[in-house]
Amino acid sequence: MTLKIFEIDSMLQGVQGLIWDRVNGHKWWKNELQEKEGGLAKFAEGYKVFGLTRDESSVTYREWLPAAKQAFLIGEFNGWTNETPLKSEGFGRWAVTLPDKADGTPVVPHKCQVKVRIETQDGQWIERVPAWTRAAWQDHSTNLFNGVHWDPPASERY
Repeated sequence: MTLKIFEIDSMLQGVQGLIWDRVNGHKWWKNELQEKEGGLAKFAEGYKVFGLTRDESSVTYREWLPAAKQAFLIGEFNGWTNETPLKSEGFGRWAVTLPDKADGTPVVPHKCQVKVRIETQDGQWIERVPAWTRAAWQDHSTNLFNGVHWDPPASERY
């Protein structure tokens, strides 16, 4: 198989291998997304499943951390400790589901500040604002940001 672009632009002859690497990489990712995510369109709706999401009786936190050895959801709700481990779901996804408290209130309340603490494959520990956070607030004493779980009561939604 050949690409018409090589006939049109002879200057590309020297980089054909690089271009084919890109073409083949695209095909590989397209197939991976089809197999593991149900296609590109479904993958593009990641905001529906990643970050902190709420259902009737729990909050689920899901993040794409392909190079993580282990990960924890930390924040005001657990004293910023490693008490809330995420479990690998495969394909780089990590998640934890936190059932509501006995009184029906969420474990991670509205406006609770959070981060994800990650151990990398080489043993380093890093903290990150969740990539899918709906809000982030800056701590003016450190100039660092924290993610914020944004799940206002119905009376405050617009």
